[in-house]
Amino acid sequence: MRKGLLLTLFMAMFLIMLVACSNTNNKVEEEEQEEVEKLDPESFAEAFRKGDYEQVYGQLSESFQKEVSVKELKSLGDDFHKDISTYVLQSKMPYGDDAVQYVWTDDSGTKGLIAVFDEEKIVQGLQIMPLEIYPDTDEVYTKTKFNMPFEHNWFVFWGGINPLVNYHYEYENQRYAYDFVKMEEQSTYEGDPMMNENYYAFGEKYIAPADGTVVKVENDIKDNEPVGKMNDKEPLGNYVIIDHGNDEFSYLAHFKYDSIEVKEGDEVKQGDLLGLVGNSGNSSEPHIHFHVADSSDPNTSKSIRISFEQDEEIKQGDFVEK
Repeated sequence: MRKGLLLTLFMAMFLIMLVACSNTNNKVEEEEQEEVEKLDPESFAEAFRKGDYEQVYGQLSESFQKEVSVKELKSLGDDFHKDISTYVLQSKMPYGDDAVQYVWTDDSGTKGLIAVFDEEKIVQGLQIMPLEIYPDTDEVYTKTKFNMPFEHNWFVFWGGINPLVNYHYEYENQRYAYDFVKMEEQSTYEGDPMMNENYYAFGEKYIAPADGTVVKVENDIKDNEPVGKMNDKEPLGNYVIIDHGNDEFSYLAHFKYDSIEVKEGDEVKQGDLLGLVGNSGNSSEPHIHFHVADSSDPNTSKSIRISFEQDEEIKQGDFVEK
């Protein structure tokens, strides 16, 4: 589910450079760059678009500056930005212990920018790339009104209608999926990250998002060890698929091993307990995966954008409370 810290600069999907950074490097960078008047992260994308390359370059980490010159940055930027009139901030979210990731797209949604800033506003990661979008289906919502498949307050780790904020978006069968985690003080766990029990999401109630009939259940897959090898042979892990009518089927995945309380054929109401949140399947840590599709076949179905009872757009970086 997770991606590692973005430390690459892309142009038209080709790798331009790979930069490694460390805490010791950061200290040197802070000393050498402290005289640079740093841009606020919120205004960084527009400065880059407008061609303030000296300012942008001065805010890149020392490691970055060793790999690319201001002249090369200008060449990349001029080419990439020639058709962009503005950037729109899509998400802001913690990245690691002391970094924040910002994601922008242009107003057409066809170009994107990601920047990762450390505590000193130094840019440790930068990525620019063209984006493929699907406007024909982006505006088609479910007829069913769904609620959240959880209780209390959760964080949207993946969700939205471009691949920068939602890696599922590139795959038709789960294009409009969401991954939810529980987060406190910018972390999803406390203690040893190799133990499922230390993740706030693990063992939480997983509830039905709308009325329907349970049509498929898997309950016998062992949970993965966090940050270890994921089970890509059984990507959904333990799961429940619910038929809500209107050719709309909700997929709820990664349940805790042997925790599912419903069986095929059961009628459920919104809010009914389905089971407990786990870390089974193609999952690196305990979380909720939720999407809606037009059939109960996970391989051939097509994802549908979810219409929520909350009547608000939900995307990466949002905290959602039920």
